[in-house]
Amino acid sequence: MTRQAIIAANWKMNITASESEAFIKSFLPLVKDNKSTEIVICPPASTLDRVRTSIKNTNMLLGGQNIYFEKDGAFTGENSAAMLLDLDCKYVILGHSERRAIFNETNDIINKKIRHALASGLKAIVCVGETLAQREAGKTTDVIEDHVANSLKGLSKDDMKNIVIAYEPVWAIGTGKTATPEQAEEAHAFTRDLLKKLFGTEVANHVRIQYGGSVKPDNIKELMGKANIDGALVGGASLKPDSFSKIVNYNL
Repeated sequence: MTRQAIIAANWKMNITASESEAFIKSFLPLVKDNKSTEIVICPPASTLDRVRTSIKNTNMLLGGQNIYFEKDGAFTGENSAAMLLDLDCKYVILGHSERRAIFNETNDIINKKIRHALASGLKAIVCVGETLAQREAGKTTDVIEDHVANSLKGLSKDDMKNIVIAYEPVWAIGTGKTATPEQAEEAHAFTRDLLKKLFGTEVANHVRIQYGGSVKPDNIKELMGKANIDGALVGGASLKPDSFSKIVNYNL
């Protein structure tokens, strides 16, 4: 089955609203003719509205980096799915390793966020992946299974149409280390087999699985050549229009 490539920029806590205008102005001419790849920009919450304006009527989609699992209320500092939708967001990143490690998000919390996102009409990019200690202990598949099975608990086959999985080996994020294409493919193939067990063959064949771990212009093509790698969730290399455009245009 042919799955459309999806490459998403996770700007994390970088790029102000005013800086984003200059980014899009430089980036758009470099990717405007790319019709084959789904391009998603996920800026900080304070930058969403400015990016929305900048990418209107282009081949780019907007995404958020987080939501809370309640519709509204006294949750200081949080953003709801409705707030992202009001800014024309199509996607939200959930379960990122930094949210798990720094903000103590559990699979249960992530599951609540995913279910709220889907019920509200957002698509979710759900992150899974192991630390260096877990990999060295031979627990990579155990961690992936734990993250996938518990983060997606209670979802229907229809729900899975709006899910993208992002495999992010935590030891390769921002470290300059990258899983070899073979290591990445092994993890992606395991994840797809797991989806088959949980949701059936049709869902497993449909769900796109991104790689996220020090993706750069010089490794994207080889990564995307693997059968089970359908895209990338890009951190540091998405902060510069030139490097991110080369990643997006890997096949041109």
